Amino acid sequence: MSLAVLATMLLLATGVGLLSLGLRSRIYSTRVTSDIVARCAADAGLTTALFEMNEKLKVKSWSDRILPTQTNQQLSNCDASFSYKVVPGADGYFVESIGTSGGSEKRVYASLELQGLFEHAILTRETLILKAGTLVDGYNSLDALDTDADVDIGSQSTSDATIILNKGVTVSGDVVVGIGGNPDTAIKDLGATTGDQYAATQDDPLPVITPPTLPYKGTALSAKGQTITLTAGDSGRYTGIDLKNASTPGVLEISDPGVVLYVTGDITLGQSCEILVKDGASLTIYAEGDIRCANGSDINSENPPEAASTLQLYATGDSTQTFDIKAKSEFTGVIYAPNADIELYAGADAYGSIVANTFEFKSGGDYHYDEALRKVETDDEGVRFVVKRWYENTPE
Repeated sequence: MSLAVLATMLLLATGVGLLSLGLRSRIYSTRVTSDIVARCAADAGLTTALFEMNEKLKVKSWSDRILPTQTNQQLSNCDASFSYKVVPGADGYFVESIGTSGGSEKRVYASLELQGLFEHAILTRETLILKAGTLVDGYNSLDALDTDADVDIGSQSTSDATIILNKGVTVSGDVVVGIGGNPDTAIKDLGATTGDQYAATQDDPLPVITPPTLPYKGTALSAKGQTITLTAGDSGRYTGIDLKNASTPGVLEISDPGVVLYVTGDITLGQSCEILVKDGASLTIYAEGDIRCANGSDINSENPPEAASTLQLYATGDSTQTFDIKAKSEFTGVIYAPNADIELYAGADAYGSIVANTFEFKSGGDYHYDEALRKVETDDEGVRFVVKRWYENTPE
């Protein structure tokens, strides 16, 4: 009997211990689960704040008098909720997001900054080809003392030989291929000198650009052996640009800053014809058709190199476009055409940034990226807010 009672007591003690251990493990796992869910809720709040800030950017003109905020927003299909607020920061905006689940609370913070379309010297969806001996480097037009510009070129494709670097090419920066790509096969290196070659961890979004609302002119800009001068008052929507050579070349001359053209058809330049942006002027073209430049023609600023924003070209067509662009000397400008196949012929160096479907650089000189293009404003084309830095708990 004594042995039976002792065995029963031992079994009871063991059972109570196991029940206690199981209860503590369950409480611990519940607490850990609540912490994880709360943290996920906090991240969801941060993601929502970022989305709302980018939605706010779409409303022109920008105002930060009222910034996104939310309190106790319930997450679908769970008991978690989040609250967030966006406030102005020293170099942009700052987000605080609080996630709660059960008795757990997690806080995350992020600083937001504006990012534009021209973060890379050259970026393509598909093929990128650089001629033999090309140098790709950078400078900063806003700071002459900045001699360490951050430069990279890349393609979002992972196909074999999507980037072709011919013999003697020098890239003073990195070469990047698409997510999951193999740089050893995606980059056809025929004797180039570059920084790191690697696959991207995420692709840059390539947003569709919508032309601004401009007065409809109902005609093409045509010049045969003559010069047409446009001022800011001539900004508008045209059916095309057609410059032809007679005894003298046809010239489209831009004489004012802020000239904006929305061209619904093709832009054609005959032999030796020019689109010339005069000193102190600037030109932005939204092109729905193709750009074709004959030998000796020129799309350029008067005394290149000027600021890269002096000449801006945006492709707005629904299908693949072709941009055959020529410059008699140095070319300065930015081109955003993620659905366009671009060939650039310049008599000397090129300055600016290019986004294309495919790009081939056929030039007498080198390619220089202006790091100042990364400094953007809320009313610039295609800008968006991105997370610059992320913190958990309270940041210093």
